[in-house]
Amino acid sequence: MIKLILTTALLHTILVASFSGIIVDKETLQPINKAIVSDSTQSVKSDVNGSFCIQSKENSYHIKAYGYRPYKIDKDSNETIIKVKSINVRALYLTFWGASNNSKTLERMLKIIDETKVNAIIVDVKNEYGSTSYKTSFAQANSYGAHDDRTNRNIEKFIDVLKSKNIYTIARIVTFKDELQASNNPDYAIKKSNGEIWRNHDKMAWVDPFDKRAYEYTIAIAEEAAKAGFDEINFDYIRFPAKSGLKFSKENTQENRIEAIDKFLATAQKRLRKYGVFISVDIYGNVCWSQGDNNIGQTISSLAAHADYISPMLYPSGFASGSFYFEYPSEHPHAVIYRSIKNIQDRIESSRVRPWLQYFKDYAHKRREYEKFEVNEQIRAADDANTSGWMMWSPSSKYDLDYFK
Repeated sequence: MIKLILTTALLHTILVASFSGIIVDKETLQPINKAIVSDSTQSVKSDVNGSFCIQSKENSYHIKAYGYRPYKIDKDSNETIIKVKSINVRALYLTFWGASNNSKTLERMLKIIDETKVNAIIVDVKNEYGSTSYKTSFAQANSYGAHDDRTNRNIEKFIDVLKSKNIYTIARIVTFKDELQASNNPDYAIKKSNGEIWRNHDKMAWVDPFDKRAYEYTIAIAEEAAKAGFDEINFDYIRFPAKSGLKFSKENTQENRIEAIDKFLATAQKRLRKYGVFISVDIYGNVCWSQGDNNIGQTISSLAAHADYISPMLYPSGFASGSFYFEYPSEHPHAVIYRSIKNIQDRIESSRVRPWLQYFKDYAHKRREYEKFEVNEQIRAADDANTSGWMMWSPSSKYDLDYFK
């Protein structure tokens, strides 16, 4: 019996090949700890010496390390010292309507990138309505007309242009707020107590985060973005609505909400593994100051279990008067950003935090214009807190080049 067991184990070792190496920083040659090495079905992490070994018969592997660009390697390359390039992501948001190959908005953004340290773009792939900015091969979304209002007719060209400039590309995908999906699938749309489909203040319906069909739909679109060549998938509205009295397919408790979002991210992580993309999630800024889920299913610890990066929307105008002991938080952009990030260091390291910053007029307090000083104070705060970078939100995607010089 013992001889048989040993023989079986030996055969298993022979049949399952392994791939090993050492992952280091391309510039410093220092080893990288906890880098993630994946084939299509599994992942392992490097140790403090940068060493890893993955048991796999596959030929291609993806490497992800926080604060570095994604890297793909073939086993046949015989590369044993794997050098990955660091990046501090400095990203500008590009609207759904600006995501055309011929748009002036994109042209102005590329000029900023050419002349400043901005090095990344966030693009709407699926917006709040449920429309996709280009026609994907996802038949279900196409059957709803998700691509009818698309602004990009050649996503391959779009990605090629950005890659030629070494721009880090982030696909923003709105998750559970989706008028198209909900109106075409009323059986799993969120409903009012009387059974009618609920719509929020901008007249858009949501799908039920408890329903597996809802997250299978969004993940399919995320896969399309990964196949198109985006470096990162950014899930927005990855939460329950901040509204009471709604009907769901399960009891709306904190435990159930957190579990639902966790299942979505675990599934997304599994399905996106073979593409080597990073996953980031957008959260309300006040989640950084709460131990509970704010009735929306978001906590730092639960999201960090499956997402690579957490992106709190730390818009100073989004915090109520009295927050941080300031009558007008929008008058203190550095403090709002810095303190919020430092407050969650016990739950996630700063290298996995990349905040959304405010590039729009203060709407809540003193109607202050957010100009070069305010924008740079926020950037300085993100740098001081040792984040992985920042993402700038302008609803119109109009940015002043001088602000980033």
